[in-house]
Amino acid sequence: MKKQYYAIGLFVAAMWLVFVVDLILPLNLQRPGLYPRSLSGIVGIPLMPFLHANFEHLLGNTIPLIVLLFLLVSSREDAWWVVGCIILVGGAFLWMLGRPAVHVGASGLTFGLCSFLITVSIRERRVIPVAIAILVGLLYGGTMLSGIIPRWHSDISWDGHLCGLLAGGLAGFWYSKPIRKRLEKRG
Repeated sequence: MKKQYYAIGLFVAAMWLVFVVDLILPLNLQRPGLYPRSLSGIVGIPLMPFLHANFEHLLGNTIPLIVLLFLLVSSREDAWWVVGCIILVGGAFLWMLGRPAVHVGASGLTFGLCSFLITVSIRERRVIPVAIAILVGLLYGGTMLSGIIPRWHSDISWDGHLCGLLAGGLAGFWYSKPIRKRLEKRG
């Protein structure tokens, strides 16, 4: 279990390292972000969570991501498969459906983790997932609702948030065991 917590630190450290490298070297690491419906934008699907527009953007994603990854890793053995699924499926949705702009940041993953944890709690109806879902709802419910409202002339990737939210919900269906199936196994 300790290794899982170290992995959270490594994931977040990678985000910060990319940001610092982008500050020091003249690379413009936002350029390989996700750009919908372009071949070069496909590279941005797995890179997007590690690229941030500015310090405020990075800091705003770091704290919720640490909290949500901690909750996920503490409650699931398949946590990193879930993270990969949300990144890839949410990124693919955004690549297909997103506004024509460069999308960067880990907020799509954050929204996906929120919806994953809530979906799993509804489907599994076990004490720990339900408690986690209530906590997630209290901490991030307002942000989730306001974050998916379309803002056509904004730098905020509301469509990235929405695609992450959808990917997390789908991952929640895929990775959860509904109460009905658990009861059938016992019977």
